[in-house]
Amino acid sequence: MRNARSFDISYDGMHADLASLIGFDTCFPPAANYPGFCDLLERMAADLGGTARRIDVPSNLWAADGVTGARTNLLLRPDLGPADAPEALIYFHTDTAPVGDEWTRPPLSLTREGDRLFGRGTADMKGCIAAVLAALRSLKDAGTPLAFRPVLAFCTDEEGGLYPGIRYLAETMDLPEVLLNLNGGAAPRIWGGCFGSLDLAVTGQGVAVHSGRPDLGVNALEAMVPLLTALTTLKTQVEARTSAMPPPPDDDPLRARLNVTAIRAGDKGSALPGRCRIVLNRRYMPEEDVSEVRAELEKTIAAALTGTALVDWNIAEIGHLPPVSDPSGPWTDRWTQARAEATDTPVTAFTTYGSGTSSDFGWVQKAGIRHMLLGGLMRPEANVHGPDEFTTVQDIEALARSVALFLRADFKTSPGERSQSLPNMENTQ
Repeated sequence: MRNARSFDISYDGMHADLASLIGFDTCFPPAANYPGFCDLLERMAADLGGTARRIDVPSNLWAADGVTGARTNLLLRPDLGPADAPEALIYFHTDTAPVGDEWTRPPLSLTREGDRLFGRGTADMKGCIAAVLAALRSLKDAGTPLAFRPVLAFCTDEEGGLYPGIRYLAETMDLPEVLLNLNGGAAPRIWGGCFGSLDLAVTGQGVAVHSGRPDLGVNALEAMVPLLTALTTLKTQVEARTSAMPPPPDDDPLRARLNVTAIRAGDKGSALPGRCRIVLNRRYMPEEDVSEVRAELEKTIAAALTGTALVDWNIAEIGHLPPVSDPSGPWTDRWTQARAEATDTPVTAFTTYGSGTSSDFGWVQKAGIRHMLLGGLMRPEANVHGPDEFTTVQDIEALARSVALFLRADFKTSPGERSQSLPNMENTQ
């Protein structure tokens, strides 16, 4: 009889791995040392045996302001599973959001307080790396027969950038049919898809001069104020649009979103800023066409800035993640039931819903691979991308158990144990 809690998964080992991962700065931007992080990962996984392959994204695809260093992706194939078994790709992104302000614990060190583990990347998603390595060690040490050969994909630039690593892999090589994306949440959820995300940077060029003689220059920041006003008006229109994608339980319909996320201009009181850069983010629904989304933004920007005192202005696309639509497939039941058993949660508690957030797996779908699974450590209260990000000991251990169960050859799904919202995919090809 199966028992998820019989796995000998070492929390001490997970804690040590996570401390090392958090201590290595991979904040994007600039995420400047992916090769060094790959060195760390290879050392951590050395006891699993197998092979390692590094794949760099060509610089002409990702080059942008503030982004430096090789974009090195790592594929690890541990010496686990029978040679004739299908591969199961387990995905991680290795960059994190910037540290940001208002932390009350050291952001690039692992801090444990009770059952909470604090640090940038604990939930998104270095904690997932530690959990999976612990799961694979437990399976290897026990000599457990596996149904799949795991492939660990450590990928670049999910947190931003023009060309995420998983996109490059999906477009240049054949990926396994079983794709487990651990950049998701810990709640009992079946992935119903997510929105797309488009980042634009608008740069206005003025003339920098002494603030005592503003008549001799052009204040780029002040000249960009009409754009902020126009975007605020457009924001109201955009956010009135709702999606048919199922929302989280007890939540309002998912809405398109428009936000100004960054403004940079000037650095002191005695000089007018000669350059102003505004970054905006548009979360667009699967029902929307990205070319129309982009055109609406460009029209609004042009109308606001044409005729201003700016010497010049330009628009640059600095990030794009397409939406994910209906990713369910033949392995959805197995993953759902593995998670249910690992967390002592009834399968019927797992519901299908989408998200207004975005995933680099939108590029995987555009490359022709529809089916994918989602799990992870994120929760609404975990301050992902904010100060004092954390995960919990319970969640990281449950994720390790979920992955171990999913991979085990003796884990059999039960057709009678299916969420009411989960479609029967047994005959899906």
